Amino acid sequence: MAFALFALLADSAFAQGWQEEFDIAKQKLASSGKSKYFVLEPGFQIVLASDDEKLTITVLDETKEINGIITRVVEEREEEDGELTEVSRNFFAINRESGDVFYFGETVDIYEDGKIAQHDGAWLAYKDGAKPGLIMAGNPQVGKMYYQEVAPEVAMDRAEIVSVSEKFNTPAGAFENCLKTKESSKIKPDEMEYKLYAPGIGLIKEHTMKLIKYGFVEKQ
Repeated sequence: MAFALFALLADSAFAQGWQEEFDIAKQKLASSGKSKYFVLEPGFQIVLASDDEKLTITVLDETKEINGIITRVVEEREEEDGELTEVSRNFFAINRESGDVFYFGETVDIYEDGKIAQHDGAWLAYKDGAKPGLIMAGNPQVGKMYYQEVAPEVAMDRAEIVSVSEKFNTPAGAFENCLKTKESSKIKPDEMEYKLYAPGIGLIKEHTMKLIKYGFVEKQ
């Protein structure tokens, strides 16, 4: 009976709902590093594309201090039909021991007709009630549910790990042991999508886009 109770408690470890409080141990955080499914090293870049969309993610040789924490700047550039639609600068830090990568906010420039039109979705941890989120767990476990962004009324994206054993083919190669997440938002609960992450690379599938190129690029 005692063993059965212990097993039940273990199996229900992720039944507590969405995790939005994280142990941010400042002394263990670094602005550079990598874990199994996330590379936070300056110069690393991944490019995903479909027939009409393109996403370029680049780890910049830039940092930003947030509440005494030195975070790494990661730029995302989104295009539709060859036109730039959004540029965001995201702020991450990695726990050197656990490999957890935390998300401390982003600036957002949304383009219309080639000009910056708005900044919807921008947020910064420790301001206006926002807190750091977990963008990628160092040791992903199926069933784990966590908030990636914790900015009430602005950005409340969240992810649930549904698999760590996916196989997937992309123009950039075939990958095994991929992480699959089911991602949604508390603000828009009816919207949901699945994403795939490959070991040693990171994101390889989002929407209809697939990885077409990855690696380190020369500093410009």
